[in-house]
Amino acid sequence: MTQRHCILIGAPVDCGKRVRGCLMGPDAYRTAGISEAITELGHTVEDIGNLSPASVEVAPARNPQVYKLAENVGWTQTLMAAAEEAAPRGMPIFMGGDHALAAGTVAGMAAHAAKQNRPFFALWLDAHSDIHTPDTTDSGNLHGTPVGYVTGRDGFDAYPPLPVRVEPANICMIGLRSVDAAEHAVLDDGDVMLVDMRMIDEQGISAPLQAFLDKVQAVNGMLHVSLDVDFLDPSVAPAVGTTVPGGATVREGHLVMEMLSDSGLVTSLDLVELNPFLDDRGQTANLMVDLTASLLGRRVFDRPTRSHQ
Repeated sequence: MTQRHCILIGAPVDCGKRVRGCLMGPDAYRTAGISEAITELGHTVEDIGNLSPASVEVAPARNPQVYKLAENVGWTQTLMAAAEEAAPRGMPIFMGGDHALAAGTVAGMAAHAAKQNRPFFALWLDAHSDIHTPDTTDSGNLHGTPVGYVTGRDGFDAYPPLPVRVEPANICMIGLRSVDAAEHAVLDDGDVMLVDMRMIDEQGISAPLQAFLDKVQAVNGMLHVSLDVDFLDPSVAPAVGTTVPGGATVREGHLVMEMLSDSGLVTSLDLVELNPFLDDRGQTANLMVDLTASLLGRRVFDRPTRSHQ
């Protein structure tokens, strides 16, 4: 694989939901050896540390359930700027933090792609579609809204203006198994490529992913990957506050990452929803680091044997 300069960006976002603990995620990835795993593959690493949200004032949300709107908006502003700054220098890896961070990372990477005059695509590896808005969310948890924001849905008045709208047809969601009625209504009428776990059971995970990658390749697109811990089955990745049974296996996760590596299309990565407070001796953090290594060139024969002694 071509050598990459990987820029680790700590995004301890813990305001997108009410279950606390994701703020410890970036340091858990560091403890699990993410820098070492990347450099062992021949890449270079730059760790810029953990960022902080911009301080902003916003009007109260119309939906009284919305949780910590100003802090979420501040993180979006910070991470959008961080993505645009880092992308010209290498491959940003955003270490979260909950999935609310993707409002900023995806918007920033889409703006960078537009400056390069290249189409932008996003691969959403997640049990959830995250296409709510602050007005439609019943829970008020804004980690369920980043796709709604970047695709230009109404209701994000408090957020920074979108530099570039992400086309729904340029988004692929793989691993879906928890989508509510309001999200169904949007997705059923839209162009997002949807791959739920039944489709994976029936067809396997490689065929739909390859179809999406072929689409990106055909137009020389730039691909952002947003990997949520709950894409994986909770039996192998317990450290997440939104567990949904029936997720991807370890091998399916590695196959996705190896295919992405083979494609050479990935230009940025989110690692989100790791809550070390809920982990079992670092099991989930280690798996997420291993998956990152597979994305960056490690192959099935090269995976290390883990010892808990």
